[in-house]
Amino acid sequence: MDVNAYLHFSGNCEEAFEFYQAALGGELQLNRFSEMPPDDSAPPVDGNLIMHVSLVLGDGQMLMGSDAMPATGAVQFGNHSSVMVGPDSSEDAKRIFDALAEGGTITMPFQAMFWGDEFGMLTDKFGVAWQVNYHDPAND
Repeated sequence: MDVNAYLHFSGNCEEAFEFYQAALGGELQLNRFSEMPPDDSAPPVDGNLIMHVSLVLGDGQMLMGSDAMPATGAVQFGNHSSVMVGPDSSEDAKRIFDALAEGGTITMPFQAMFWGDEFGMLTDKFGVAWQVNYHDPAND
């Protein structure tokens, strides 16, 4: 089973996913509302907004998102969700943590933890909470 996070934005989805791609790598697959077939019964939507985006990271892992349609109301970020990233090396974990923290707020510095992993938490400049955890298999 794959578990993927899906993030909703208020018009800056594309900017956020370009930021995430710079931090995490991967390939962006992006669709705009302008690519939808016309539907006279649907409320008008800015065609440049993102209908769906996937950041494909490999091994079936991906981060997905979209801009909210006006009919669904404003997006409000809170502390109800976060995205967990588990890189393959300590160096990559630190690089990703630092990249995501740029312009954001670190809530727990990336550091060695009592359970044997390296871990940190932050909220990025878009208001999304992240957890970065590196588990060294040699500690098993």
